[in-house]
Amino acid sequence: MSNAYDVIIIGSGPGGYVTAIRSAQLGLKTAIVEREHLGGICLNWGCIPTKALLRSAEILDHANHAKSFGLTLNGTMTADVKDVVARSRGVSARLNGGVAFLMKKNKIDVIWGEAKLTKANEIVVGKSTKPVVEPQNPVPKGVLGEGTYSAKHIIVATGARPRALPGIEPDGKLIWTYFEAMKPDFMPKSLVVMGSGAIGIEFASFYRSMGVDVTVVEVMPQIMPVEDAEISAMARKQLEKRGMKIITEAKVSKVEKGANSITAHVETKDGKVQQITADRLISAVGVQGNIENLGLEALGVKTDRGCIVIDGYGKTNVPGLYAIGDVAGPPMLAHKAEHEGVICVEKIAGVPGVHPMDKAKIPGCTYCNPQVASVGLTEAKAKSEGRDIRVGRYSFGANGKAIALGEDQGMIKVIFDKKSGELIGAHMVGAEVTELIQGFVVAMNLETTEEELMHTIFPHPTLSEMMKEAVLDAYGKVLNA
Repeated sequence: MSNAYDVIIIGSGPGGYVTAIRSAQLGLKTAIVEREHLGGICLNWGCIPTKALLRSAEILDHANHAKSFGLTLNGTMTADVKDVVARSRGVSARLNGGVAFLMKKNKIDVIWGEAKLTKANEIVVGKSTKPVVEPQNPVPKGVLGEGTYSAKHIIVATGARPRALPGIEPDGKLIWTYFEAMKPDFMPKSLVVMGSGAIGIEFASFYRSMGVDVTVVEVMPQIMPVEDAEISAMARKQLEKRGMKIITEAKVSKVEKGANSITAHVETKDGKVQQITADRLISAVGVQGNIENLGLEALGVKTDRGCIVIDGYGKTNVPGLYAIGDVAGPPMLAHKAEHEGVICVEKIAGVPGVHPMDKAKIPGCTYCNPQVASVGLTEAKAKSEGRDIRVGRYSFGANGKAIALGEDQGMIKVIFDKKSGELIGAHMVGAEVTELIQGFVVAMNLETTEEELMHTIFPHPTLSEMMKEAVLDAYGKVLNA
């Protein structure tokens, strides 16, 4: 078998493996290099297994409120942490096997090990220093191994890892990253979560549902800082109603470790410090690109703030070398990585009509309880750009389906450019909004006007009706409010 390819992708996360599939579909001889597990962080340690954990938490929440639905449970509903984790890991293992199947189906060679660039069109693959950590995810049979491989085009898709703050580095025991938080060997009674982005809030929500005393510490004035302020405030109110403690405009300045606990020194903006003792601390202060040990420096590859610099088609400053996904910078989202990879390889293959990704139309979702989802500009951002806007809002409490579901706490908010009628932002908090948001994403990509949205028929009774009502509200035509 020849070690020469048209395209080699380093990393098999969502960006990497989807790019490999599209590359093979375009008739390019393709290989993918993986050092640890097919599917990358998202499938094995991020997007998918966390949703499995949160599903268990959701069912537990519903069971604990069964009486409000006229139901009586015989006995107490409890969570078995071992079984909850086992289900989550099983979901990942199933999908991991699915990626292996897709590689075989599309005749993509899998090279097992760690890749290092020696030239713009050549890599040397050595033995992995990150052995497979999941017994249910063994190295697939028939994969290639150590050696030298060449390709006309090499795409770096090595993803990202948790960022560590100096002096508060995760130790795997008392200070956790999402790796340890996803596979706890016991359920702590108390927990401090440092950071309230998607990762921090999702884990805070999960552990709170499991009955853990959770305190979230966020340095910014609002939780989920990238979200619209109004949506963030409503989410915070609901999270605190569930018993979560949230401290904003504060930082964990120091962590003292005990035998089986931590004491976090939380400093507020006025300089006051309070000490919070808990069983464990989760560090969720962001992620950083995996750019080390790839040989980028020797090739003169341009980087910025820990990420590889690319153009709109994934090209680096070195001919024949590309980057996609988290390693190429924010937003660090799996669906962004997938789309970015398809653009990159279609440009390589000369597919007509390929154009750069519009980052303003990338949706973001946080799967806490309540869910949060958004796309486009926040109200504050739109105003800061000097736009004249119309804003529409609609409450879950006025929607029949939401009331019937017992999910009447939430809101949908839309932002339009007053002059053009262009939808420039949509923001949601409440049940199933991570599924609803795509309706507005499609509308924005099709450049749908407010008039077209108002003349679209939404089925009744559904949560989606609130989307239309929010649009109507922006133009003073709301019906059911």
